[in-house]
Amino acid sequence: MKHAPAIAAVTGGSAGIGQAVCEDLLAKGYEVISLSLGKPQISHARFHTIEVDLTDRHASAQAIAHMTQGFEVTTLVHNAGVIRPALIDDVTLDQLDELVSLHLGCAIQLVQAVLPHMRAAHFGRIVFMSSRAALGAATRSAYSATKAGMIGMLRTWALELGPHGITVNAVAPGPIRTDMFYGVIPKDSERERTLAAAIPVRRLGETLDIAHAVGFLAAPQSSFITGQVLYVCGGSSVGSLTL
Repeated sequence: MKHAPAIAAVTGGSAGIGQAVCEDLLAKGYEVISLSLGKPQISHARFHTIEVDLTDRHASAQAIAHMTQGFEVTTLVHNAGVIRPALIDDVTLDQLDELVSLHLGCAIQLVQAVLPHMRAAHFGRIVFMSSRAALGAATRSAYSATKAGMIGMLRTWALELGPHGITVNAVAPGPIRTDMFYGVIPKDSERERTLAAAIPVRRLGETLDIAHAVGFLAAPQSSFITGQVLYVCGGSSVGSLTL
């Protein structure tokens, strides 16, 4: 079966999971465009960067239009995210709006932009970065709600886009050792050790664990997988975590 050229767009590719995803796709031969707030520390002939604040819908629209003018994207990985932890007493609607804009609104903008070429190619891979927290986690009201919202959207889009050769799936990470994670839980703290001990595999995840899962769902050979959520969480999705 002939497939479209491997051109991937990755949001939040400047650090952590996003950078690992970019590096993995580059190693697999993809042309990769990163849309992120900062400049990734990646130097590669097939790597391109668009700096943008994806919580800003107007700026996002401009950046996405610029991307689609230069690249015929066949693989989309919407990884960019923020947590904004807070107990329900302290959650603000501004925080909720920010996460809705980034996790959900930006997903719609991205998919609408790349769909014409994916439909024309009769091939596409869309991978969202959801979270184990979509199942519920203390202090994650806005984050859990929007990451769960991603799952509802991808299941809907899987039904709509399947006939066009386009699959839509999500990876849902558990606790992964990134700067964002350590912005919530202090590094080398007792809290970190307690959390790792509560995970069935008895360790925290690494960014490569997630990049591997994204690469699997993005592969042309994964054409019979759509509307699914792959929990890469060390087994924490079948138990409880102590934070």
